Amino acid sequence: MGDPKKKHKRYTTPKRPYDQDALMEELRLIGAYGLRNKRELWRHRTELSRIRRMAREKLSMDPVERAEGEREMIRKLHSLGLVGEKATLEDILSLRIEDLMERRLQTIVFRKGMAKSLFQARQLITHGHISIGGRKVRAPSYHVTLEDEAQLEFAGSSPLAVRDHPLRRELTVSEMTGGEMNE
Repeated sequence: MGDPKKKHKRYTTPKRPYDQDALMEELRLIGAYGLRNKRELWRHRTELSRIRRMAREKLSMDPVERAEGEREMIRKLHSLGLVGEKATLEDILSLRIEDLMERRLQTIVFRKGMAKSLFQARQLITHGHISIGGRKVRAPSYHVTLEDEAQLEFAGSSPLAVRDHPLRRELTVSEMTGGEMNE
């Protein structure tokens, strides 16, 4: 088990660390989702492999045990926003790393238009400008559930909570012009 006071690795490293195709794919994902380093990517890959492993275990069970476990797993993954309500274990096995990355707080803040870039979204989160349900969340890798997504807003104590803040005006102007600034 280990000492609970000591931190343990929450990720597994690639088996072939110098595979050119894998390195290029990692760099693409890091750039596409504004990750800080490869460890963040590896942590999400490890989580995805854990979910897939659980789905494969459910597939190997007898049908009576499998039905209950399958419903529970699909219900949980649906609340996390990873699969639909009518999903099957095959849908869970077809999940990709991008599906997990799209549910990160950093990505959702950017996609909702609360930040101009993924990197600015990361900065807003770490500086405490974003809250979910009135509670500040400072982890860009926070996995946003469907319920939490509706409660996502600027923190009440943040200067960005005021509609007339210059950053918020810039965001609304860029949305009106289609993302391009007229000069």
